[in-house]
Amino acid sequence: MTENPFKPTVFQSFEEKADPSNVAPRIAALRAAMQKVGIDAFLIPRADAHRGESVPASEARLAYMTGFTGSAGMAVVGADKVGLFVDSRYTLQAPAQTDTALVSVHEVNQGGVSPDIRLYVPKGGKLAYDPWLHTPGEIRDLNDKLAGHAEAVPHANLVDTIWAARPAPPVSAIEFLGHNRAGQSAADKIAALRETLSADRAEAVVLTLPESICWLFNMRGRDVPNTPFVLGFAIVPATGRPTLFLDAAKITPELTASLQDIADIAEAAALSEALETLGQAGKPVLIDPQTAPAAIAETLRKAGAKLIEKRDPVLGPKSRKNAAELAGMREAHKLDGIALAKFLAWFDTEAPKGELTEIGVVTALESFRREEESCIDASFDTISGAGPNGAIVHYRVTTRTDRKLNPGEIMLVDSGAQYLAGTTDITRTLSSGPATPEQKDRYTRVLKGMIAISTVRFPAGTTGAQIDILARQFLWQDGVTYNHGTGHGVGAFLGVHEGPIGISSRYTTPLEAGNVLSNEPGYYKAGEYGIRIENLITVRDAAEFPGFLEFETITLAPIDTRLIDPALLTGDERDWLNAYHARVWTEIGPLVTGDVKNWLRQATAAI
Repeated sequence: MTENPFKPTVFQSFEEKADPSNVAPRIAALRAAMQKVGIDAFLIPRADAHRGESVPASEARLAYMTGFTGSAGMAVVGADKVGLFVDSRYTLQAPAQTDTALVSVHEVNQGGVSPDIRLYVPKGGKLAYDPWLHTPGEIRDLNDKLAGHAEAVPHANLVDTIWAARPAPPVSAIEFLGHNRAGQSAADKIAALRETLSADRAEAVVLTLPESICWLFNMRGRDVPNTPFVLGFAIVPATGRPTLFLDAAKITPELTASLQDIADIAEAAALSEALETLGQAGKPVLIDPQTAPAAIAETLRKAGAKLIEKRDPVLGPKSRKNAAELAGMREAHKLDGIALAKFLAWFDTEAPKGELTEIGVVTALESFRREEESCIDASFDTISGAGPNGAIVHYRVTTRTDRKLNPGEIMLVDSGAQYLAGTTDITRTLSSGPATPEQKDRYTRVLKGMIAISTVRFPAGTTGAQIDILARQFLWQDGVTYNHGTGHGVGAFLGVHEGPIGISSRYTTPLEAGNVLSNEPGYYKAGEYGIRIENLITVRDAAEFPGFLEFETITLAPIDTRLIDPALLTGDERDWLNAYHARVWTEIGPLVTGDVKNWLRQATAAI
C-alpha cells in the first residue's frame, strides 16, 4: 500500500511546549527592538493572516513570546509591563504556561479588544501592530479603545526580527477533490460566486480564509495541523480568471496543470502589487472586514478602490453542504462509529482497573481511528479530562498535567477526526464506576438538552441564537448553566469549527438545509467533574411541514446510560434515546466483531 502523504506519523503530541523561562529574554529582546524604532508597545495576536484556528509553527508568535499555546488570545508588550488577554477557556492554562512575574493575565470576552489594553501603553504613546495579523474591524475597535489615550500605528512585525530559528513556512502536498467528494465543480462554484458579486455590485472579491479558498477551488492540503488547509489568498473578479496566490515553493507544474482551466497561479509575494493594480482601476472590491488583513484593505484603499465591506461570500454556500458532501459526512461518521465502538469497549474493560491515564485514553482512541486508512488526522487535539480536569472546558493534556483516572470518577472525552470523506467531532462523558446522585442529575439534564435540540422542528429563518435556550432550559431550572456555545458549524473535510452558523446567542445567521453543526450542552463543577454530550447534526427540510426545518443526527456512538437518572426522562426522551441506540446498533453492529460487538449490543440496549 502506498503511504498516504496526508497522514502524519502521530495525530497529537503531548509535549509541554510552553517554557516560562524563555519569556523574560524574549521580552527583553523585543523591548530592545521597540526602543530602536521608537515604539512604546507592540501588539501580538494569536492569529495569522488567514485567521485559522490552527496556525503553522512559523506563525505561532504569541506562543513564542509568552509560552501560551491556546487557540485564541492577544498580548501587549509595553516598556515595563506585559498583558496577556485570554477568554474563559484559558484562564487556568495561560498562567501555567507563561512567566507571571512578568506577564499579567486578563480574562476577557471572546472577540474584540479589551479596554485594559490602555494599561500597557503610556499616555500619548504609540502601540504598533502588524497589519497582516489584524482585520479592519479589529483596528477600528483598537482605535476606539485607545481614543484620547494613545495612537495605534501599523508596523513591520518586530517579533519576526528577534525570532531565532523561526520555522520555515509550511509547504505540503495539495490534492483536488473529485466530483464524488465535492459534488460541484470549481467552475460552477466560481460562477455562483460571480452572481453574488454582481448582486453586491462588486467587481472583485479578495478571499483570505483558507476554508473558503479550499472549498471554492475543490482543493485540500496539510499546511496546518488538524485541518486540510492550503494557505494562500485569492482574487476572484466578476469577469475574467481568478488568481490564486501561494507560497512559491507550492507552485509546481502539476498544480498549474490542475488549475489551468479555472484560475491563474501567482506567488504570494505578488499579492500586494495585484491589489494595487486592482485598486488603481477604481473598482468596487468586496472584502470581509472581520477576516481580511487590514493590510489588504489599506493597500486597496490607497490605490483607489471602493471597498465593499461584507461577510466573505463563500461562507454561506460552503456551509450548505450538497448531497455529495453530506454523503461523505455520513460515511465519515460511520467510520468514526466503528473506531468509537472499539474505543468505548476498551475503556469499559480498562477503567475499573485504575491504571488509565488521560494520555493513555487519547493514545488508544487515536490508535483505533488510525486503523482506518482514510483517517488522516485528528480534527483537533483531543480533550481527555479525568475527574476535575473534565471541568476545564478546553483542557489539553500534556506530559506535565497527565492525570490517572480513579475508578468511580467521570471521564470526559471530546475528540474528532479528519477522514477523506468528511470531518467528525464527538464528546462522550464516561462512567468508570458508581456515580453520585448529583452527577446523574446533571448528566441527565445535559442529555435532555441535547435531545431537545435533536428533536426540535422550526420555521425557515430561525437562527441558532433562537434555539440555544432549548439546550439550557433543564439546567436553568436547577439554577446552573454552561459558559460555552451549544453548537458550532462543521466543515466537510475542512475545519471542525466553521461559520457563519452555530447554536448560541452570537449566531444570528438563519439555519438552512445542508448546514452541519455540533449539539453539545454541558455542565462543569470546578475541581470535581465535567459533563458534555455531543453529536453532530445536519439541517434538513421537514418533509411533512412545508416551510419548516429539522435536524438529523449523523454521529453514531452509544451514549453512556449508566449515568442517567431515569426518573428525569420523559417518555418521549426515552423513546428518542432508545431509537438512537437502535440505529447505532443497526448501522455499526454489523461492522464490528467479537467482544466489541457484544459490548455494543449491551451499550445500545433499550432502557
